[in-house]
Amino acid sequence: PAVSLLNRLQLTSNPISLRIAYFITLSTIFKMRLPSVLSAAMMATAVSGFAPSFNNQNQMRVSTNLNSMTLDGQDIRGPITPLGNFVLVRTKDSLSATGGGILLPDMSQERPTEGEVMSAGPGKLHPHTGVRITNPVSVGMSVLYGKFDGTPMTYDDEQMQMIRDDDIMLFYTGVKMTQKNVNPCRDYVLVKLDEEKLETESGVVIAAAVTKDDLPCVGTVFKVGEGRMSSTGEYTPSPVKIGQMVKFKDYAGNDVKIDGDEFSLVRMVDILCSTEIKD
Repeated sequence: PAVSLLNRLQLTSNPISLRIAYFITLSTIFKMRLPSVLSAAMMATAVSGFAPSFNNQNQMRVSTNLNSMTLDGQDIRGPITPLGNFVLVRTKDSLSATGGGILLPDMSQERPTEGEVMSAGPGKLHPHTGVRITNPVSVGMSVLYGKFDGTPMTYDDEQMQMIRDDDIMLFYTGVKMTQKNVNPCRDYVLVKLDEEKLETESGVVIAAAVTKDDLPCVGTVFKVGEGRMSSTGEYTPSPVKIGQMVKFKDYAGNDVKIDGDEFSLVRMVDILCSTEIKD
């Protein structure tokens, strides 16, 4: 009867029912006082054959998933989770176009500064108040950060960067960065630079970018972030408004080109003064 019960139980696919049934069957075998050799054989069959009968496929899938994830060439047991205000970013390759329209990797750039958020921590705790300052970005967003910010790593054979939320200057949602979808992060201000041209005494016109080191850092406020985060987790609004002309410290801005126009990302504290533009 016990052997017949075992054969019938093999047809079920419920792992919990199988486990319970095997123990009941073993108890039945021992109560029947079968020879010790047969009892040992039945126990070995139940223990060794239990997993393949219902869970072999699941175990294989779990094992494959675990072995497929790597960090800097080392196998890891599962996905990594950024802590605090850290953000895991997949760097985007920079491309440039030749005269014939062929896209080539831009080898002149020191390091990509644009990436897609793969995972983000919950945010850091303020050291004095204990208030959690939430992360400004989430999975799927694209961000712009400094050239030398963060720690590079190879995660699942892809180039990643682990940065802090403080390193993020700008974020947007979508495939491409445009003037409509970009948002300065926290206390950053997006300033549109003046595209003025200078004329020398001989009548030669040169672009302002050529002499940018000799020109004041002036531009028009295009967009502003939420403001500077206080110790209570609240934002202090930006002191400048969209449309105002501002002057900021030399070398304080981070230049970025959006839709062909030149912009600079400047922190609120680096803006020296502002004024209204005359119509």
